[in-house]
Amino acid sequence: MSRLTVYNNDNAAYPLFDSSNSQHISAELAKAGIRFEQWQAGALITAHSSNEDILQAYAADIQRLKAERGYVTVDVISLNASHPDKAALRQKFLAEHTHSEDEVRFFVRGQGLFCLHIAGKVYQVLCQQNDLISVPAATPHWFDMGSEPEFTAIRLFNNADGWVANFTGSTIASNFPLLA
Repeated sequence: MSRLTVYNNDNAAYPLFDSSNSQHISAELAKAGIRFEQWQAGALITAHSSNEDILQAYAADIQRLKAERGYVTVDVISLNASHPDKAALRQKFLAEHTHSEDEVRFFVRGQGLFCLHIAGKVYQVLCQQNDLISVPAATPHWFDMGSEPEFTAIRLFNNADGWVANFTGSTIASNFPLLA
């Protein structure tokens, strides 16, 4: 179940907000300039669906976002617990960073924890199957895929180069809860 927990950036012990209601999550994130939506597939998706099948199943929503925000590149990424570099990838994504473009992810299956550092608060968004999150350019954040990652996500980019991070050097991520 999707969940949003908001903390003061200097106190991970006491949440300011905590909800698993998707409408409340969307409304609270919108106040911080973050887009959160839930999509439904236009076709059956299974563990054996190809990347092309996945993109086709969500084609209408993808085209809507491309038209609204000018995204030029769309792909599908999958990661599972048997990936040989899972620990190194997790550590890389756990470092607070920004991007010069929006970071847009739609979870086809599995889950991931986006942590956004905005205006003295940390927004932890547990995204699961059918969740879309769009983190605006220049927003400090980190991502936790857990110690045993298992997800497939659609990514949309304004930049044909794809995922390019600018690390902030902050250690704030180490002060907040992670996925198991």
